Amino acid sequence: MAVAYKRILLKLSGESLMGDKNYGIDSDVISRYAKDIKQVTALGVQVAIVIGGGNIYRGMNEAETGIERAQGDYMGMLATVINGMALQSGLEKAGVYTRLQSAIKMEQIAEPYIRRRAMRHVEKGRVVIFGAGTGNPYFTTDTAGSLRAIEINADVILKGTRVDGIYTADPEKDPNAKKYETITFNECISKNLKIMDMTAFTLCMENNLPIIVFDMNTPGNLLKVVTGEKVGTLVKG
Repeated sequence: MAVAYKRILLKLSGESLMGDKNYGIDSDVISRYAKDIKQVTALGVQVAIVIGGGNIYRGMNEAETGIERAQGDYMGMLATVINGMALQSGLEKAGVYTRLQSAIKMEQIAEPYIRRRAMRHVEKGRVVIFGAGTGNPYFTTDTAGSLRAIEINADVILKGTRVDGIYTADPEKDPNAKKYETITFNECISKNLKIMDMTAFTLCMENNLPIIVFDMNTPGNLLKVVTGEKVGTLVKG
């Protein structure tokens, strides 16, 4: 089976790991994601993953929590490492070789992020999970995903969400919302479509890195995307 993308960066939200729970990690979701990822690695696709931490900790208003923004962001980074460890465990249970790299040093549980080492891992067919965001406060995991994708020369960012693409309005609220099959970076900006935060989005635009927004919760969708089927919405220059 031919593939459209040889090397991908899969961006997952922390909330996606909750499944039907109110917080935490649903083992069924982990198993399903691991199965989908294994399908694409079996085709020789090189996979790197960035995952958020919102299912465990989401940075909140400093005025409400008393926790300053930078401190809260570091707490969120640690949450992404917990999610990365869970996904790593699920992938290895499915028989997929993985490496977890962290932008914050914690040698007992993860390798430090080293670009050349990460690229060597993906070249050898290992799935690399990037934890702890960029390692800096004030940057989202979307920005971490864009940055890592550019650094490892990924062909595309695959942003797995709950909806099957980008719409003219929120499809969960507006039944008349229409889906875009393809859209340009400039159109997204002019229409104020919030696919990623502006820092992440600008990184992709400046480096001509396409983004595909798709529904990761439908089994088999990831395989369809990497083999070139029209799934989700493609954002390109």
